[in-house]
Amino acid sequence: MPLVTRVTDLIGRTPLFELARTATGTRLLLKLETFNPTGTAKIRMAREMVLDAERRGLLGVGGHIIESTSGNTGLGLAVVAAERGYRFTAVVDHHACKDKLRAMRAMGANLVYVADEGDDSLATSAREDLAEAMAAAEDGAYFTEQHNNDANAVGYHAVADELLADVERVDILLSAVGTGGSLFGTATRLRQLGHVPYVVGVEPEGSIAFGGEGGPYWQSGTGTPPGATIGTAVDYSLLDEGVKVTDTDAFATARAVAAKLGLLIGGSAGGSVHAALVRLEQFPPGSTVVTLVCDGGEKYLDTVFDDTWMAERDLLDPAAEQSVGAMLDSWSPALAGANLVEAR
Repeated sequence: MPLVTRVTDLIGRTPLFELARTATGTRLLLKLETFNPTGTAKIRMAREMVLDAERRGLLGVGGHIIESTSGNTGLGLAVVAAERGYRFTAVVDHHACKDKLRAMRAMGANLVYVADEGDDSLATSAREDLAEAMAAAEDGAYFTEQHNNDANAVGYHAVADELLADVERVDILLSAVGTGGSLFGTATRLRQLGHVPYVVGVEPEGSIAFGGEGGPYWQSGTGTPPGATIGTAVDYSLLDEGVKVTDTDAFATARAVAAKLGLLIGGSAGGSVHAALVRLEQFPPGSTVVTLVCDGGEKYLDTVFDDTWMAERDLLDPAAEQSVGAMLDSWSPALAGANLVEAR
């Protein structure tokens, strides 16, 4: 890693971690975006949205960036705004992880809430409406509108370049869909490079992007809640399959991965990993399956990894954690390597 002078110069070149390997040689690899500044993939698209706005003359010197965020996009925008001399206002709700909100404020962001203290419901539509109205009312303000900003997906093109620098091919690309930028931006660039993976989108049970009436859910920063508009970054033309994962299974997976491996991943990443693990043996033998781990579990110590918080919401399921743990044990890459040596 070269010496750098800006935090955003540290974006990218994140590692791949082999989580599981079946007897047929199929591997589940995690692209650990937690190694980016702010511990999340979304700083990639935050930077690209701001650079795109500058190129198009939508942000000038001393401008004001406004965004509706559940946390991770706001963290990225806070860094970029600080570096480039902009003010940043994050329109948020109390459903967001408290540590994300604290970190945004620490980096100079102004937080505007759309709900009263104690109301921890997800308020995506209200946030976006307020952010748009605030930007329209102020000269020099720009609403980055992550769900409908083409630069969002472009910000993830480098993920595909990095993947193909580390592995020969990506057969299955499976990841959470919030704005859609990370999954579909990566898939788009892979196609441009001559690789056409089977693309599986994962959303919480209760999200509406892949159909259904929807309902409440606790997985943060992912999915499309009822009443919200599915953004343009969700590119159905690239989607081969959309699946839903319950909060219970997503969080049980995150907790099992932490307990078994000492690797803290976020709740929505737990959903993606769960979707990959339960069908890993169904993929063609020798497949390379990649899941984007968009943030780490350190931000969820008071929620996903807190037994009291989980139990109060009827999300704690030791049996589900044990089931995931058993899969991790049986498909341990270290064990697979040892078996291969013995077979020889």
